[in-house]
Amino acid sequence: MWITEVYKQLKEFLAMPEITINLMYSSVVNVDQFYADIVKRFYEEAYKRHRKFPFIRAMEYGVAVCQLPSSFDEYFMMVEGSARRNYRKASHLGYKARRIQYNEHLDEIGEIWRSTPVRQGRMPDKFLKGKPEPCTNPASQSPLHDYPYYGVFSAGGQHGAGLVAYAGCLIAGELCLIEQIMGHADKQSDGIVPFLIMEIARDLFISYRTVRYYAFGTYFGAGVTMRRFKRKFRFLPCRAKWLLG
Repeated sequence: MWITEVYKQLKEFLAMPEITINLMYSSVVNVDQFYADIVKRFYEEAYKRHRKFPFIRAMEYGVAVCQLPSSFDEYFMMVEGSARRNYRKASHLGYKARRIQYNEHLDEIGEIWRSTPVRQGRMPDKFLKGKPEPCTNPASQSPLHDYPYYGVFSAGGQHGAGLVAYAGCLIAGELCLIEQIMGHADKQSDGIVPFLIMEIARDLFISYRTVRYYAFGTYFGAGVTMRRFKRKFRFLPCRAKWLLG
């Protein structure tokens, strides 16, 4: 079993396409210092030496990237059929997704954190016992650089509508990177996280039209289950070259 998995990963590694992602730093550096600092910090982190393999950069090999097509309809059809079924299930159950103001949902986010002690491994104590801190990010001055939060809301019913999943994304030029994403454990089987991933993609085509690369961390560092999950949404391993721009 493990030999098969190693062989599969080797094939994926050797087949990785090389992509160049422009963070468009020059478009923000004299406009919005807060987001200029975020972009510069991300660039520096991406080019740090990998902590386990110091002969490569931290975000060079195996970045999990979906190269976006020209429309959401094309994106919808390029993800795996199981992802589309998850999406349709959540939609049929009445879930809705939209941009959120993080600070307006701190209690609900805390409930999501505490809904299970184990996700991809045991949850840190800060999630199980702590409370979300208010976000201090200022409003972006440009659609080229931003840090939007998105949420999925239940349809209501006995306990009323409420936030059941959320995500935070870095927008930097051609990049949208999911940096945090989490769903309430009691609602995971409804397809809320796949629904959120795909609704974020929908908004990219509307609100952030310079984004060409939709990314979700790294691929080879993830476990088997998470790699399979990322493949469903075409977050495939790439060799990334980062341009500060």
